[in-house]
This record gives sequence, C-alpha cells and structure tokens, in this order.
Amino acid sequence: LAKESPAYSDVASKFLEHFVYISHAMNHIGPEGVALWDEEDGFYYDVLHLPDGRHQKLKVRSMVGLIPLFAVETLEPESIDALPDFKRRMMWFLENRPEFARHVHQTTTKDGGARYLLSIADSGRLTRVLKHVFDPEEFLSPHGIRALSRRHRDHPYVLRLDGSEHRVGYEPAESRTGLFGGNSNWRGPVWFPVNYLLVESLQKFHHYFGDAVRVECPAGSGQMIPLWEAAAEISRRLSRLFLPGANGLRPALGDRAQWRDDPH
Repeated sequence: LAKESPAYSDVASKFLEHFVYISHAMNHIGPEGVALWDEEDGFYYDVLHLPDGRHQKLKVRSMVGLIPLFAVETLEPESIDALPDFKRRMMWFLENRPEFARHVHQTTTKDGGARYLLSIADSGRLTRVLKHVFDPEEFLSPHGIRALSRRHRDHPYVLRLDGSEHRVGYEPAESRTGLFGGNSNWRGPVWFPVNYLLVESLQKFHHYFGDAVRVECPAGSGQMIPLWEAAAEISRRLSRLFLPGANGLRPALGDRAQWRDDPH
C-alpha cells in the first residue's frame, strides 16, 4: 500500500514494530521470561499459566506449533529504498532497540544492498521444527502434513489438573467421541488450508536463504533437499488426496464404492 500512497508508510512501520514485539514476547512472557519455544524438543508449545503462578508447557505436538513458521517475509533493498520514511524509522528502531533488533535478520546482496528477514523462527529453530514436520512417524503423511503428530497415537498427551484428566490422542479419521464432532482436524487428519500456508511459508524461507538451508525429507532417508523442494513435496502429497490410487479410489472420498463406480 505504501508503494501506491506514502500515507501508508507509517502503517508499515507500525506493523514492523508490532511484529518484532510479538516475536520478542513469544520468547519472554511475563517477568519470569517464559518462552513458547522448547529447546529440548525443538518445538513451539502453548504455555498454561496456573492460578498459583506456576507455568506449564502443554507439550502437544500439533499444527499450533507450526503456525509460528507462517510469520515470515523478506524485505528487499529496492522495496525499502523506495520508502525513505519507512527506511529511516526502521533503521532508528533497529539501532536504538537492540533487544528487539535480533528478531530481524539481515544479509547483503551481491550489489551491496541490505535484505531483511522478518521471521519468528530463525534458521536454527526452523530446521529443528522441520525435523518433526518431515518425520513419517510424526507429521508427514502420504497426503500432506497431519494436524496432530502421529507420535500421540502411542504417547497421548495427558494433563492432570484440579483432579481432572485431559487427554489428546491421535485419531487419523473420524473422532471416536462426539465431543469433537466427526472428522476433527485437531485429532490428526490433514487440514488442507494450513498445509497451504506451510507450503507458502517454506517457499518464502527459500526465497531468503536459498539452497543454504536444507532439510532431510523424509526423516531418516538421508536425503537433504532445499526448502523449495520440501514445499513441493508437501504439494505433491496434498494432490494425491484427489487423484485416483491403485484401487481407482480418490483418498479424499474414502472407501465408498459409489464414488468409484457410479458414472454420475
């Protein structure tokens, strides 16, 4: 918008600052400095704040932990140079607020220009999260990325609180309880819209890092591929949802013979 009307330059600056504040807050919640990132597991988790002041991470490996990857954008030198007011405020902010500046990554182009990456996850955290994403025993299914890690099939997450037990288990298709109402994305099936956002985000990361950042896909294969190819692999698996398999059925339609045999 600012490219079309300078009046939006202030709004762009405000968005930039808000992004950095949010990124910082995810790693420093409250005076205790609680972080949503779990260094041991290499994953983002929700954190429960209890009435007695304690904090407890909800170690559910679900699409929630992948959503931080969606917050990514590259600022190219020509775009920044075309908005002098935005550039001036951005440089002031980065130089005078060093505690926040580390959430904006910078590299130099071949002609000496400055490129900036706005991302909640840096390259190190990105690759650690993607180890879970491309693990067939966790998120990687034949038809896209599961909304819940398959790990919870054998290791359901259990939260015991105030004498009650809350359980999250993996169910790849129809929920076994009416509480979740039939096909619940949050129990494990592939949720197509968020898969699309993940594909788009991996492409954006590749736009900034190029082939310098690679992931093993699938995990355990020894095959290290660039993020663009990793995004393409998710796309191919999503497409298989709607393509006839060896049995003539399209996986999205289940095993109902009517969909296979009825010409109408």
